[in-house]
Amino acid sequence: MNQNTLDKMKNLKLYGMHRAFTSTLELGSASYTNDELIAFLIDSEFDDKENRKVERLINTAKFRYKAYMEEITVSVTRNLDKNTIARLTSCDFIKQKQNILVTGSTGVGKSFIASAIGYKACMNGYKVMYFSAGKLFAKLKMAKADGSYHKEIDRIEKQDLIILDDFGLQSLDSHKRDFFMEIIEDRHGKRSTIIASQLPVSAWHDVIGEQTIADAILDRMVHNSMRIDLKGESLRKKNATTEKK
Repeated sequence: MNQNTLDKMKNLKLYGMHRAFTSTLELGSASYTNDELIAFLIDSEFDDKENRKVERLINTAKFRYKAYMEEITVSVTRNLDKNTIARLTSCDFIKQKQNILVTGSTGVGKSFIASAIGYKACMNGYKVMYFSAGKLFAKLKMAKADGSYHKEIDRIEKQDLIILDDFGLQSLDSHKRDFFMEIIEDRHGKRSTIIASQLPVSAWHDVIGEQTIADAILDRMVHNSMRIDLKGESLRKKNATTEKK
């Protein structure tokens, strides 16, 4: 009878419940009342589904780094304090439809922090997608050519959080400018966006180009945004020096 029950659990894809029931059979379930056993099985199935959901969200996001908030170095020299990390860890900015602008020189940890925030958002059940800005614009240009553009834009719009990394490495041409404007316009006041850039926000106007569109994009992005301006030496260079020693 127990094997028949286990088979049915597996057929119904109740994998968490299957594992929990198997363990009770191996260890003995005499210590459980009927109510306790049912609660244990349901809790196990719930936890299993939540874990698989988080794993699926992380895989879909395609982060640049496997990063966690607990790994972020907080220090005055980095211009990063515990209160800022606590605010980011709570993911309240997503509920508030707030944007985050992360700036700083090469190697100071912009991509790592952006990825860590994204990981935390996935763990909290939010849909996240990570993009290198240049690669995203190239992909959208190809999508325009093969007719899948609107599908890609709709997919981006539906994400609770998107991360645009390495923004500003190249000035935007008219096509990239239009793509960027549409993404920001679709998400404005509805979803959160993180932009990471080597350039200070004051230089973004020149990168975007055409004044009217640049004004419109920056008005939507900068308004109601949280800014993180990282300082200090390159962590990549520092880590490489440490490894050589």
